[in-house]
Amino acid sequence: MEYVYAALLLHSAGKKITEDGITAVVKAAGADVDAVRAKALVSALEGVNIEEAISKAAFAAPAAVAPAAAAPAAAAEAEKPKKDEKAKEKAEESGMEGLGALFG
Repeated sequence: MEYVYAALLLHSAGKKITEDGITAVVKAAGADVDAVRAKALVSALEGVNIEEAISKAAFAAPAAVAPAAAAPAAAAEAEKPKKDEKAKEKAEESGMEGLGALFG
C-alpha cells in the first residue's frame, strides 16, 4: 500500500510519478523499498488518469460502506431471499477489484 500512497502523494504534489520518486517517498517514510514493486506500479500507472480513478473510487466507496450502515435495517428484512443480496455484493466487489488493479 505504501507504494500507492507514494504515487498519490507525488501526484498531489504535481510531481511526475517515477521509480525514483516512489523510492524516495517510501524511503522517507522509513520503509524498505522493493525496486520491483516500484517499477511495476509506475508501469501500471502509465496512461492512467489518476484524477479520474480517484473520482471513480470516491463514488464506489459509499456503495461499499452502505451495506455496513444498513445492517440493522437488513435484520428487519431477513425474510427476503438471500440471492439478491449475494448478487449485489458480487457486483460491488467486482467494481472495487477493478480499482485495485489500477494501483497494483
